[in-house]
Amino acid sequence: MQTAPLSFAPFNALADADCQERIRAARAKLGKKAVILCHHYQRADVYQHADLTGDSLKLSKLAAQTDSEYVVFCGVHFMAEVADIMTAPHQIAILPDLAAGCSMADMANLAKVERCWRELGEVLDVEAEVTPVTYINSAADLKAFCGEHGGIVCTSSNAGTIAQWAFAQRPKVLFFPDQHLGRWTGHQMGFPLDDIVVWDPDLEMGGLTAEQIKQAKILLWKGHCSVHQMFQKSHIDTFRAKHPDGQVISHPECNFAVCAASDYVGSTEHIVKTIKEAPAGTRWLVGTELNLVDRLAREVLPQDKIVQFMATTICMCSTMQRIDPQHLAWTLENLADGKVVNPIQVPAHEARLAKLALDRMLAIS
Repeated sequence: MQTAPLSFAPFNALADADCQERIRAARAKLGKKAVILCHHYQRADVYQHADLTGDSLKLSKLAAQTDSEYVVFCGVHFMAEVADIMTAPHQIAILPDLAAGCSMADMANLAKVERCWRELGEVLDVEAEVTPVTYINSAADLKAFCGEHGGIVCTSSNAGTIAQWAFAQRPKVLFFPDQHLGRWTGHQMGFPLDDIVVWDPDLEMGGLTAEQIKQAKILLWKGHCSVHQMFQKSHIDTFRAKHPDGQVISHPECNFAVCAASDYVGSTEHIVKTIKEAPAGTRWLVGTELNLVDRLAREVLPQDKIVQFMATTICMCSTMQRIDPQHLAWTLENLADGKVVNPIQVPAHEARLAKLALDRMLAIS
């Protein structure tokens, strides 16, 4: 008779050092049956156990190339959903703490996006004029919405390429949930900011007039990343005054003024690659999540590169911080006992449509 999964309650009282020992023991028992994925933003005491590291899409692609039965995603909910969609049917995606969500992803839900689509349909021939594009930082049902309506998924690495494809299909783009990535992408494509408007899902018709909707080329969802919104142009101005030879690199989830004032703008993978390949002795101001910046600073210090965090206040992904050693130990010990906790399974009809949108992206980029 199968016993019930181990309760999390005793693990919550474990000291971190005890957790680390139990994580290592459970991993040794599991062997190749489990693969641990850790996003760049993951806390150090969990990141040390990673088999694979990277951004969300890279990790799901790598997991799909393994034979592991269990894919333990130390990230947030939408990342585990993508892993479930992209991995083989026999592979089980697991999120150690179901409370690890994404505030940006939560800013756009299916009901509000469907209402937006209907309201746009009062002004436009929406199926013929608008391509929906969702950032990968979104729920599976929004990826499915894009799959169903001729749309696509993008990442911060390929947003420009995807936007070009989207405009080749239809003359307008509805971009959600992050307005900043959408605005920077449109700017990089040469669109005047007047052609880019913000759709507020809490207002009728997004707070826009019919004329504004008709004139717009890009409709941006009013969403943002709670971490990247903390970075301000004033941080860059202060840095440049002290270090005129320093370089500034920012994630495109930062606001437009920060991106425009930066020397480089790119994804987490781009930030890591750019700084690691930079000449020795360079100094960098980095506008992205704190765990990544601290880890990168330690890695490049032997090359006399100085990497500092952009904001004056601590900015880390608080929801990803929920994946702690206690939850990882609990998850792995249950798996070692043959019990799956916190599986992430996207409904089949959603998974099929979401994969359609993801496959469109992968075929292009």
